Order: sequence, then structure tokens, then C-alpha cells
Amino acid sequence: MHTRYLVLTELFLPTKGGTAVWFDEVYRRLGGKEIHIVTADVPGAREYDVGHPNSVHRLNLRRVPWLRPESLGMYLKFFGKSLWLAMTNRFDAIHAGRALPEGLVAWLVARLTGRPVVIYAHGEELTGWGKGNKYKAMCFALRHANRVIANSDFTRETLISMGVKPKHIEIIHPGVDIDRFRPGLPYEDLRAGLGLGPEAKLILSVGRLSRRKGFDSVIRCLPELLQAGVDVHYAIIGIGEDDAYLKALAEQTGVCDRVNFLGHVPMEDLPRWYNACDLFALANRDIAGDTEGFGIVFLEAAACGKTAIAGRAGGTGSAVLENVTGLRVNGDSLEELAQALTDLLLDSHRCKALGDAGLARVIANLSWSAVSRKTSALATSREM
Repeated sequence: MHTRYLVLTELFLPTKGGTAVWFDEVYRRLGGKEIHIVTADVPGAREYDVGHPNSVHRLNLRRVPWLRPESLGMYLKFFGKSLWLAMTNRFDAIHAGRALPEGLVAWLVARLTGRPVVIYAHGEELTGWGKGNKYKAMCFALRHANRVIANSDFTRETLISMGVKPKHIEIIHPGVDIDRFRPGLPYEDLRAGLGLGPEAKLILSVGRLSRRKGFDSVIRCLPELLQAGVDVHYAIIGIGEDDAYLKALAEQTGVCDRVNFLGHVPMEDLPRWYNACDLFALANRDIAGDTEGFGIVFLEAAACGKTAIAGRAGGTGSAVLENVTGLRVNGDSLEELAQALTDLLLDSHRCKALGDAGLARVIANLSWSAVSRKTSALATSREM
């Protein structure tokens, strides 16, 4: 018999992002309609939910500017719906997508209904809120959870520094769809569309265009790579607040003809773009506590047999194993990043060996089926 979960998460497909994918992929594998998902109502949700195996409940979770706090209405809606579901269903556990707002609501519902509560921690949300009231509320929720799922070793260490007992923390890395992301997909038309010759080297980055991701660092390294004789091109998939900044930077550094801003690409084309590149790079860095908690894109690249360069900040060490599946660099050091890019682009045998190791690791331990099994085996003891 399947375990019956009540899952509270603001982020769920069709909302874009790795966290939304994580929850959808795991809970659809863990059961059917006896698993209830309480989440945000977003464009396209009605069409998406029609064929979903779980019971999905959508709420208007928009913040109201005139309320104090603005998120009060969201908390009340989450609480009301979740409590009603918990009172009318025999759930085995309540799972919360983050400490705030979902974790705090889950803790209260769990206290009222006698269920154990599990909270996911992703890393970046733990370090970006300073030490004010939100941080204190987050610490309270995490310390009072029966279990906390940490997505990386970095996140685990951060949780311990916040007062969460180590015995209550379980490390479960996110996964990747190895049927969708795989080597051997056709990509010649993609490279041809960029005007790339057979000897050209393509660096790929995927993610929201924000400063901490390090897109600008890769752009700044391109002139040095060209001087070293590498026929290098750079493709960026994603949208975000740094779009104009990055395009201006490419112009200023004289490489605008080498940088391709692809924006959103069709879902079916994303795995083909990973296949089309020679190297994946996301030289993330920490900016005022805003950091990379893990980086599912590194697993997507690995699942397509591609090696990756990651920044050392945050939890990327759990996604990219140093000198095993890729390289990690100081995201604030252009010299270090340029050296890593040059070394791998000029050494195709090493690049392939790292990519093959990453592929083997993903298939063995980081498929969504493997992640689901780890989640299902998670202890739900009420002991604190």
C-alpha cells in the first residue's frame, strides 16, 4: 500500500524551475490520488492537472500589498485548505516544499492532527534572509520538523548551523529524467542554426539570468579563449533580470557575434541543446547570501554525457564531483574560470572522460526513480 502524503508546495508544475520539477517527478511516482498536493494556481494549471496522477488542489497565493504582512493571506489559505484535507483524509505524513511559508503551516497542521512533518531545504532560501523575523520563523519550522530533507552537503551544514539536529537531517539530492535527458539525441540543426563549423566549440549555460549564476564571467573569458586559438561560441538558455546587462557586456567585450541568447527553448529541444554543446558551464558565486543550493542543470548536462564547470559557492559540490564529473572554480576569479574552460575545451579526451563519469553517476544514483525510492524510505518517526 502506498504511503499517503499531504504535500504543501508553492512551487509545482507547470511553474518553471528545478524545485517544481522535483516535487512533480517524485510524488507522481510515490502514489496516486491518495497523495494530495496543495499548491499555487498558475497559468496553465487547469490543463496540466487534468491528467495528473495525484490529487492537486490549487490556491490563489498572490501576496496582498495592503496586508501586514503581505503574505498573511497566503498563509491563511494554505492553512485552511491543508487542515481541512488533513481532517478528512488519513495521511501518513505531511511534506512541505520549504520552511516558509509551507513548513510553518505544515508544522501547525501536524500539531493539530498528530502527523509527522518533513520539510525540504534547498540551500539558497536559508542564506538570503538575514537574521530578522523571517529567519527566526524559518529556524523555528526547521527545528521542529520530524525530518528535514537537505539537497546537498552544503545545505546540511547550513541547517546544523541554524540549530537543526543532525539526526533529523536526511540528504536526498534532486534527480533528473534520464529518459528525456540522454546522449545520442540529434543536434546538428541546432549547431547549424548558430552557424557553427565542425571545429567550433560550444559552451552552454542554462538558468535564470541573475548575477549569481555567473553568465557574465563566462562572457568576460571569451576574448582570452579566442586569443588562445579556441573557436569558441557561447549559448545561454534562460530569461531574467540580467538580460540587458549581459547583452551590453557581450557588446562591450567585442564578442556579441559569439554569444547567443536563446531565451526559453521548447521543452523537447532542451536535451538536444545539452547534446549540442562541448561543455556546460555555470560559474555561480555567492552574492550577499544569494547562492546556488545544488544546481539540477548540472545533472541534466551529466545525463547527456557532458562535463560541467561549476562555481565553488553553495552546494554545487554535490552536483559536480571535483575532477570526477567536472571542475569547480572560484566564481569570482576570471583567471581560474578561463583556465578551466581552456583546459577542457583543448583536451577533448579529458572532457569526454569526465562527461562519461557524470553520466554513469546519474544513471546509477540520480534518476527520479532513485530519488523517489529514497524519499519513500525516509523515516517518519514522531520523535524529536
